[in-house]
Amino acid sequence: MTVNKMEPSTREVESLSAVVIRFVGDSGDGMQLTGTQFTDTSAMFGNDVATFPNYPAEIRAPQGSLYGVSGFQVHIGSIEISTPGDDLDLLVAMNPAGLKTNLHALKAGHTIIVDTDSFSKKNLQKAEYESNPLEDGTLENYRVIEVSMTSLTREALKDLGLDNKSITRSKNMFALGMVYWMYDRDMNHTLRFFEQKFKYKPLLAEANAKVLKAGFYYAETLELIPNAYQILPSEMRKGTYRIVNGNTATAWGFLAAAEKAGLELFLGSYPITPATDILHELVKHKNFGVKAFQAEDEIAGVTSAIGASFAGDLAITTTSGPGLALKGEAIGLALMTELPLVIVNVQRGGPSTGLPTKTEQSDLLQAMYGRNGESPVIVIAASTPSNCFDYAYEAARLSLEHMTPVILLTDGYIANGSEPWRIKSVNDMADINTRVINERSDSWHPYDRDSQTLARNWAVPGTPGLEHRVGGLEKDQVTGNVSYVPENHEYMTHVRAEKVKRVQNNIPELEPEYNKEGDLLIVGWGGTYGSLHSAVRKLASQGYKIGHAHVNYINPLPRNTEEVLGNFKKVIVCELNKGQLVSVLRSNFSDKDLLQYNKVMGLPFSVTDLVKKFKNILDQD
Repeated sequence: MTVNKMEPSTREVESLSAVVIRFVGDSGDGMQLTGTQFTDTSAMFGNDVATFPNYPAEIRAPQGSLYGVSGFQVHIGSIEISTPGDDLDLLVAMNPAGLKTNLHALKAGHTIIVDTDSFSKKNLQKAEYESNPLEDGTLENYRVIEVSMTSLTREALKDLGLDNKSITRSKNMFALGMVYWMYDRDMNHTLRFFEQKFKYKPLLAEANAKVLKAGFYYAETLELIPNAYQILPSEMRKGTYRIVNGNTATAWGFLAAAEKAGLELFLGSYPITPATDILHELVKHKNFGVKAFQAEDEIAGVTSAIGASFAGDLAITTTSGPGLALKGEAIGLALMTELPLVIVNVQRGGPSTGLPTKTEQSDLLQAMYGRNGESPVIVIAASTPSNCFDYAYEAARLSLEHMTPVILLTDGYIANGSEPWRIKSVNDMADINTRVINERSDSWHPYDRDSQTLARNWAVPGTPGLEHRVGGLEKDQVTGNVSYVPENHEYMTHVRAEKVKRVQNNIPELEPEYNKEGDLLIVGWGGTYGSLHSAVRKLASQGYKIGHAHVNYINPLPRNTEEVLGNFKKVIVCELNKGQLVSVLRSNFSDKDLLQYNKVMGLPFSVTDLVKKFKNILDQD
């Protein structure tokens, strides 16, 4: 049905527990900004939120093309929100391409807002429509609100003296104003945002404010929706919150770790999607002693970090899958010299350039084994945008305390997605005990080890009496000098492997959610947490004996992993790859019959699909 104008009426207020909204348009239509403002405003109101930005891979994709569509999905609610949602309640489409590529996700009978000005013959052809979907019955199962947003934006700004391009770019605020009215959102947060963002361009601040208000009052005056929607604040743990995405949380986790360890933080990085925003965030914090170096390539990024580690800094390097491949030899150098180093891999679709703006979990085996020689490193994975903070902190702690490289895996889904994060105090975080020594004893040697962890000591260059050499050649087990003795090489190979294995004594055990034993255990890792958690919660509430074990520590695995797997009749491992964690589990626990469920589309799991899959397995018995 098409809604153009309704007679004034008394609106009913419908209370909803949650709503899923997606804004889509060209990459220049400001969909990310629009979605972010709606998210921040909802969070300020007290809703729980989760977001999923979706970018085109091309920097300047052809305007109006299907593969140039940019989108931002937000899920808000008065209940616990664990994912950005599956099916949409509202789709805001700024052009035909956005409508065509996203209509499949909208629930039947629900609402579409379209900018009719963009549905020109040329744009319809670019979107590969043979006829206008607003006229041919394609949308008859939906409530369609047709709005001439571009024209109305121009009308609102006709007296400001702005150029046509600046006026047209403001139309996203018209759409945002309408959505604010529909869901009873306050405009003040966004108005203050305009004042700050355009502090030195007050005309642009005024223009965006006028268009936002125009959209709000347009919706209010015409009463385009027969009823209002109310989403009450959610009940969350008391504290101070802010909305963060995974990359920002990762950066802050490293800042906290450096503060706790009493070290300066060094980042050596080469920009790569979707990891670059960690560099962007850390470079803002020189006041915390951060040294951020944008290197000329991936190899320079990691080797500069190794140099900083040798000099006594908490050293990190950030990348995605292709960059991790280039860093492989240098990671082996950090392993050989037994220096602390954290490598962050924000995974994306591959191989090669692959799908650089889409999510995937296909770098796990590369993180585990993608180096020459026997070169085990610690591998851990974050699982939500907010706990990227915790696992960045944990990666730094493990690396510093065990004197070996740590690979921290995140992915594009949680790196770009955002959710509320409860701000923490550094005083409440786990201690970080570095291996730094400052005084020489007569018996000191560079490769003296702690008897419990096997971590060697960390002598910073320039400390009198602690001069020593490091490098990529095999080390004598005591002096650290170059050694070609066969028995020494075998001994050092075993020691480096045992050192990583003993990390099991310094990490928590695996704790399943919902049920600790039963008929079916869902195993996942990384950014699939929200989807798996939501699916298991739904089935557990229906009485199924189902549990969810999410693996954040992958090498080494928690000590009780085999016990947890054995407490369920069936185990299924769910991954956004062809089966990498399940391969690791099978290699460690060969007697376990492990099922697997995989998806490799550059998209996260659908909760609906997961529930259907798990229910089929459970109902077979």
